[in-house]
Amino acid sequence: MGHDHGHAHAHGSANERALLVAFCISATILLAEVVGAVVTGSLALLVDAGHMVVDTGGIGIGLVATRLARRSPTSQRTWGFQRAEVLGATAQAAILLAVGVYVIISGVQRLFVPAEIHSGPLLVFGAIGLVGNLVAYAVLMRASGLDFTSRAARLEVLNDTLGSVAVIIAAIVLGATGWDRADSVAALVIGALILPRAIRLLRETANVLLEATPPGLDLEDVRFHILELEHVIAVHDLHATLVATGVPNLTAHVVVDDHCFTTSHAPEILDELQRCVAEHFDVPVAHSTFQLEPASHQRHEHEVHA
Repeated sequence: MGHDHGHAHAHGSANERALLVAFCISATILLAEVVGAVVTGSLALLVDAGHMVVDTGGIGIGLVATRLARRSPTSQRTWGFQRAEVLGATAQAAILLAVGVYVIISGVQRLFVPAEIHSGPLLVFGAIGLVGNLVAYAVLMRASGLDFTSRAARLEVLNDTLGSVAVIIAAIVLGATGWDRADSVAALVIGALILPRAIRLLRETANVLLEATPPGLDLEDVRFHILELEHVIAVHDLHATLVATGVPNLTAHVVVDDHCFTTSHAPEILDELQRCVAEHFDVPVAHSTFQLEPASHQRHEHEVHA
């Protein structure tokens, strides 16, 4: 038990260090791109700098959320702050979505009214952004986990990396052909990269906040297997939610034969129920609560939910 706790603590510290390194790198790239946007007049670089503002702030939010999620539960917060990482990722996804929409609108406008862009400095600042983002992404991939906060941070850095590639390509095209709309096309590409990923992450985190059934867990399959257990008559008020990444929670009222409460069957059934949901399904549920009810109790239930 102590080994698992130590391993989890070490992994959490590794996540924090990775997020901190990524935050410092993103902040440095942000300053470079702001200078580059002023020097070159590039919309793509300016948009990428705006994207970096969001991403740097988002990684900062993720860093704070990760630390909050490690706080111990209290009598007021029985799950601790584990859902903080979901709230942080939701905020990041919502801001990314707004930035993506802004990028698309601005890019279309600049297609019709292109500005004069200096391709040489644009290439230099794009290369700086690319190298920095590749380093940050490598750090996050090596150390961070599969929780929403880590996924959001990797998503943001990956988008920044692809954005830097778009800026570099725009600078090369602009320098080789003089086509001044290449910068606007690069901005639109960055926007197209942002939107679908932001929408997907926002949908996933919203499902957690709305207490939807965890992905991969079929409640009808759970109900079927529970009903197959000996002495089980019915199942109602069956609910499954996701507290945070990797923390599914399941509750149910299970109706059993009356005589189970006068024999040793009730504890055995409870053991079987918890073992079933913890081991049988693709999404193992370690946190489960079952209320065993005698069949005669059903007439006292005011309203039975499926």
